[in-house]
Amino acid sequence: QVQLVESGGGLVQTGGSLRLSCAASGNIRSINAMGWYRQAPGKQRELIAAVTGGGRTNYADYVQGRFTISRDNAKNRVYLQMNSLKPEDTAVYYCKYQDNFEDYWGQGTQVTVSS
Repeated sequence: QVQLVESGGGLVQTGGSLRLSCAASGNIRSINAMGWYRQAPGKQRELIAAVTGGGRTNYADYVQGRFTISRDNAKNRVYLQMNSLKPEDTAVYYCKYQDNFEDYWGQGTQVTVSS
């Protein structure tokens, strides 16, 4: 079993920054990919950023250059540094861990960007 717990969300003004953290526990292997997704009200959940076990990253176009994903395999944590936040970044942000059998999700953390 895998458990994921996100933290670091909150209310921030336009142009501000937040750092999200996801703590993973259970049967975690550093070789597997982890990622951050978000879901705004009335919209589908969408990929924001992902990092492979080897450290390769990819980003959604609309966060490229503003968000940075990183992972600490020794601590089983993945982070999302979010800069230059915009009101359209408002959403619940979820952490995902993917192994060969299934995807695991955290409970999400709310990010609200005020204009």
